Amino acid sequence: SILPSTPFSEQALTTARASGKPVFVYMTADWCLTCKVNEDAAIERAETAAAFKQAGVVVLRGDWTRRDPAITRYLTAQGAAGVPLYLWYPAGGGAPRQLPRVLTVDTLTALVGT
Repeated sequence: SILPSTPFSEQALTTARASGKPVFVYMTADWCLTCKVNEDAAIERAETAAAFKQAGVVVLRGDWTRRDPAITRYLTAQGAAGVPLYLWYPAGGGAPRQLPRVLTVDTLTALVGT
C-alpha cells in the first residue's frame, strides 16, 4: 500500500478525531469494482500519499468484504447502503464531508487545503 492506513473502528475514528488532525475514512470491499478503481486511480497514488503525509492526515480503511457488523452500523449512520463510502473529517473537528463515489487524485489532494 502506498497510502498508510489504520483499520477502521469507531474507537480508531474517535482517537483520530481527538488528535486534531484531518481524517480520511474510506470504506471498501474486495468485491466492489468501483472501490478497486478508486483505489488504483486516486487513493493508492504517490501524489495522494505525499499530500496526505504533508498535511498529517490520518487514514482509516474499513473493509466490508465480509459485511462486518460494526462497519455496517457506520455505513447506515452515514446514510449509505453500501460501499464505496468516503468521508473527510476536517482538522480541528467539525462535521464530516461525504465525498463522491468516484474519486480522482485532484479531489483527494485538494482536501488538504480545506
